[in-house]
Amino acid sequence: MKNFTIILALLFSFLVVGNADAQRHRSKRKATTHRVVKKKKHVAKRRVIVRPPTIHENPYLQCEDTCSHVHGIDLSHYQGEVFWETVGENTRTAYVYLKATEGSDRIDDRYERNIDLAHRHGLKVGSYHFFRPRTNLALQLKNFRTQCLPGEQDLIPMLDVESTGGLSNEQFCDSLSKFLLMMEEAYHQKPLIYTGRNFYNKHMVGMVDDYLLMIAMYTDEEPVLADERDICLWQYTGRGRINGVVGHVDKSRFMGQHGLRELRFRR
Repeated sequence: MKNFTIILALLFSFLVVGNADAQRHRSKRKATTHRVVKKKKHVAKRRVIVRPPTIHENPYLQCEDTCSHVHGIDLSHYQGEVFWETVGENTRTAYVYLKATEGSDRIDDRYERNIDLAHRHGLKVGSYHFFRPRTNLALQLKNFRTQCLPGEQDLIPMLDVESTGGLSNEQFCDSLSKFLLMMEEAYHQKPLIYTGRNFYNKHMVGMVDDYLLMIAMYTDEEPVLADERDICLWQYTGRGRINGVVGHVDKSRFMGQHGLRELRFRR
């Protein structure tokens, strides 16, 4: 009987110890087990910046309405009839260059009317000649002088140089140099030279250093010449708009610190 009692006591002890171990095991598992929460992936939102159109993407956008530069236009018979009273009311247009002649015998048939009305409506006016390198230089100068009268000029004459006329570069440069000197002697001041950036870089680098330049380049970035020459005027578009002119018009503006005073015709 005594042995039986001892056995029961031992069994009871094992049961108590086993139950306690089981409880400790469950408690430990509960403490170390945690719920896994799936995190949402953060996707950064891109900020979309809407860039306004440039004047080359939207010809109705006026460059002179968005900056403080001094602006002007140049015109020829290609623009047809110009309503100068309306053009003159545009206070952003400070000057105009008018085509007078081309080569030895061509006269712009709108020139006389245009220069008269441009003056009447308060614009500063200059005249230009389209240069033909192969054509007799004396006849070209005579043709220009019949139209570009000193008493009618507010701005120095401008020479439009866009073609070599099929001459070699040496022949072209010789012809251009001679004609520039002839113009200077006739008007007692150096003319303004108009040309394209690419044409200048290819044919004129180093030969017109003493002359003011109007450079044509129809991009949003200001032109830089191969020799890094200073540029007085930049013709920035050939598709500009202005009240008083039907269709497109060439527009230009002064660069840097340049201004109208430099182009004043000295009588």
